[in-house]
Amino acid sequence: MFLLTPVLVAAICILMVWIFKNADGSTERRKGEPGAEARPWVDEDLKDSTDVHQEEAEADEWQESEEEVEHIPFSHSRYPEKEMVKRSQEFYELLNKRRSVRFISNEQVPMEVIYNVIKAAGTAPSGAHTEPWTFVVVKDPDVKHKIREIIEEEEEINYLKRMGPRWVTDLKKFRTNWIKEYLDTAPVLILIFKQVHGFSANGKKKIHYYNEISVSISCGILLAALQNAGLVTVTTTPLNCGPRLRVLLNRPTNEKLLMLLPVGYPSEDAMVPNLTRKTLDQIMVTV
Repeated sequence: MFLLTPVLVAAICILMVWIFKNADGSTERRKGEPGAEARPWVDEDLKDSTDVHQEEAEADEWQESEEEVEHIPFSHSRYPEKEMVKRSQEFYELLNKRRSVRFISNEQVPMEVIYNVIKAAGTAPSGAHTEPWTFVVVKDPDVKHKIREIIEEEEEINYLKRMGPRWVTDLKKFRTNWIKEYLDTAPVLILIFKQVHGFSANGKKKIHYYNEISVSISCGILLAALQNAGLVTVTTTPLNCGPRLRVLLNRPTNEKLLMLLPVGYPSEDAMVPNLTRKTLDQIMVTV
């Protein structure tokens, strides 16, 4: 019978420690490598870039924030309870009619309406009031078509490779694919960019806290404003298209595409899925 000597036991222990240590190290290296496996639907442009450690390491490049801002009395309109209930019910009913519409007429829309809905979106709260959003309004037919070409090229790859069978299957009920005709037909495209940081007058960088959350809130207000104005849209987040669209639209490198909205009137033959929304008891918890 084979007996383990103390020396042999020690040697085996050292060998096992060495094997596990190297295995962990190689795993960490794989995680950090550019080609490391990641979920296919993760778009680098959609990640929030608020990095405190980077800001601390590059402190000389960043502008100090204002120390004093004047505070003024708050002006508030208070409604009687019955009117509050009525207004809240009417607003809910208005937004409950909102649908994602992929069939959009080429009929022109009043640009004053577009200006107003974007101004409404600009009232959104933002981290430290940095207002980290840029709304690019595209009307030029040639530019719209270039946007469509970029998106359809990437979306075909998304549907066939990046998204995976589960995501593609989940979208089948919406009868959607990589063909985006509405990018040509919609009279207006609004591309919403998040500014991962800003610039002060002296050229130093300004930190934009929670930039993605702030811009997402702004997008929600924009959707509500479009519905209130009688226009339709469909929320699109073109996967892996951000850098090319940013270059096409001549936007600076501190801006990352978050969302694209084709805006207009619904076409006469517009169809939408017959969906239902969750009930109040499914989305609200009272404590």
